[in-house]
Amino acid sequence: MTINEVQEQIIDDFSAFDDWMDKYALLIEMGNALEPLNERLKTVSNLIEGCQSRVWLQANWVDGRIMFRGESDAVIVKGIISLLIKVLSGRTPQEILEADLYFIEKIGLREHLSPTRSNGLLAMIKQMRMDALAFRQIMMKDKG
Repeated sequence: MTINEVQEQIIDDFSAFDDWMDKYALLIEMGNALEPLNERLKTVSNLIEGCQSRVWLQANWVDGRIMFRGESDAVIVKGIISLLIKVLSGRTPQEILEADLYFIEKIGLREHLSPTRSNGLLAMIKQMRMDALAFRQIMMKDKG
């Protein structure tokens, strides 16, 4: 599935609900379905700066693709990181860097987040793109 196909699936999932309390419940459910991050990976280096809640993100290079794993100590934020992982994990660095994450606006997520959570969302996206840049650099050095 392409990044946009995954985003469309998320939009469809959220469009089944009119009430934002139901959408929050779906977000929490998605976060709860996220595989727990091993305690040894909950390090300062995996902690995302700029989030009010604690959010850990682990990026691994597997066969030319970046595999993300993450967790948060806040249920809504855990749901948000699960959405980002669903869209961006298993992609090449270039796909991640070029991705237009339009699903965030389409499901109304940004407008229903507090300013601090909205900043946290941007920090999570920024970290995932920084990881993609770092892996792209490593990949280019290996080829060079």
